[in-house]
Amino acid sequence: MDKNCRKVAIITDNPGWHGEQLRKSLKGRDLDSVYLSLSDCSIEITGEANDIKLPGFEEPPFGIFVRGVPGGSLEQVIFRLDLLHGLHDLGVKIYNSPKSIERTVDKPLTSMLLNRAGLPTPKTWICESDYQANEILKKYSNNNKKIVLKPLFGSQGLGIHLIDQITGLVHDEKFAGIYYLQEFIERKNNNFIDIRVLVIDGVAKAGMTRHSKNWLTNRAQGANCMPLELNQDLSQLSEMACKVLEIDYAGVDLIEDKNGKYHIIEVNSIPAWYGLQQVVDFDIADCLINSFIKNVSRNNTLQIYSN
Repeated sequence: MDKNCRKVAIITDNPGWHGEQLRKSLKGRDLDSVYLSLSDCSIEITGEANDIKLPGFEEPPFGIFVRGVPGGSLEQVIFRLDLLHGLHDLGVKIYNSPKSIERTVDKPLTSMLLNRAGLPTPKTWICESDYQANEILKKYSNNNKKIVLKPLFGSQGLGIHLIDQITGLVHDEKFAGIYYLQEFIERKNNNFIDIRVLVIDGVAKAGMTRHSKNWLTNRAQGANCMPLELNQDLSQLSEMACKVLEIDYAGVDLIEDKNGKYHIIEVNSIPAWYGLQQVVDFDIADCLINSFIKNVSRNNTLQIYSN
């Protein structure tokens, strides 16, 4: 048996705690793993079957777990996704799939798909024109209302601004000439709280609330994580969002407004789970790897025992 049949590629540029958790879980199932950066991979179109070159792999791996896709120029991002698409077309299971990653890292596309499916998401405006953006700000930030300005690609609350008619538009190179504007959801008692729900294989597995001293509620920005017992509405909304985006697992971010209505803010296809792990009583990496193996084994003759 080719040694690659038991080797998993973990796509990441910074393995850290999450990478170690995945390696530990894979090792417990008698699977080797290799950390692999997409920036180290290449394509060689020379007539040979293996046109995608992955360092450390003579043949395609048993499966690929995408833990991180590095940023870069548009050309670099497209090339890295081309690598994933090419491997997917060869029959390699990629978790999450390139299609679902594209749908979720692209905020405008996520917003459109959720809205078209009838799921509650904040009012959103995307444009290139300074004039259009200023008109949107003028119209929708009256009566002391605020607008959230986000980069199209980003995570952990980086590059996000809260603006109104007094601040005006913020010009930041992270926006790359595109304005992604979203209504600011006012929460009960003006508390800065949001919700993260982990969905795996279409099922909401766990949730937490993130409490902050300011309007940014990302754990990376200093928010505190608290356990949350999921109710039917939260579970169904999160599961429906993942179904719409055709995603194997995701971190779904929601906000409950002052009237008790939930709004889906983002769906993360490469979610961190360090904060969530601190408030749940099961091993999240094991749960993810069980799902990964189940999905991989559908197209693989190798029998793997999962817990």
